[in-house]
Amino acid sequence: MRPARLALHGLYLIVFAILSGMLPPASQAQTTIDVSGRYQCAAAKVRGKVVPCTAAPLTLKNDGRFELHGWEGSYLVNGLWVELSDSVVRSRAKIEPGHKIVFRYHGKHGWCEMVFERRVAEMGKLSLG
Repeated sequence: MRPARLALHGLYLIVFAILSGMLPPASQAQTTIDVSGRYQCAAAKVRGKVVPCTAAPLTLKNDGRFELHGWEGSYLVNGLWVELSDSVVRSRAKIEPGHKIVFRYHGKHGWCEMVFERRVAEMGKLSLG
């Protein structure tokens, strides 16, 4: 290679290195998932067996508050998890495809799974989370 071409390639590498250092890595980019809305219990399992789902609806409000069968508190989206809490109790549910929020916990009858699903988009709402 000619010295002029070598210098040009070197310059490209330096410019690329500088620009790469200025841009944040894609892994650090955070996107907040909008999960607000009303969720119905779609499925329930106790010890691996499907049982009738009779749970009250879960409501996640736009202001970061939630309601579930008289339990009220705040929620926070942390990655693929929704963390619900009040002054005493904390619970965590996984956000899954299909507009679902899944609680898995060990209850008095063994391992339980409750699947809440948002089935109907609210008028004017573009994001279903």
